[in-house]
Amino acid sequence: MTTVVLTTEVLEQLSAHVEAAYPEEGAGFLFGDLDGEQRIVRAILSLPNAREAEARHNRFLITPQDYVQAEQRAVQAGLEVLGVFHSHPDSPNIPSEFDRQWALPYFIYFITTVEQGKSKNHRVWILHPDRSGFDEITLQVVPSSPSPLRSTPLGQTASSIE
Repeated sequence: MTTVVLTTEVLEQLSAHVEAAYPEEGAGFLFGDLDGEQRIVRAILSLPNAREAEARHNRFLITPQDYVQAEQRAVQAGLEVLGVFHSHPDSPNIPSEFDRQWALPYFIYFITTVEQGKSKNHRVWILHPDRSGFDEITLQVVPSSPSPLRSTPLGQTASSIE
């Protein structure tokens, strides 16, 4: 069974981004390592919501350029692009039909409910190989200290890739 592991530090960074985006959806990429059935999130790349202004309250858009940038930064840091995170402002963190239509089967989807500007609940999903729906996967949050994160090739701790 697939498990997603991340530190409280990474979770706090992700939460800060989606809270700052409120009342719009916030989004970005998850970077890390694959270890058997575990996907270990070691860093995030927060992105601006590229969707047109009138739709940002319930939609996000990651552009092809954002994806290329994410792949390049992952390679530079020696990490994998594991998936996408985004928020559902004042809505349940269950993937929508729109989420399903745009999802990739090998990515994980970390969805956070943001209520009145505060992150309230985090869940992680993976798309069925036939794209018919999602399965929820286990989320494990571990303490940041002592840090299970490793150093990037640049000698900086990988938790937020700028």
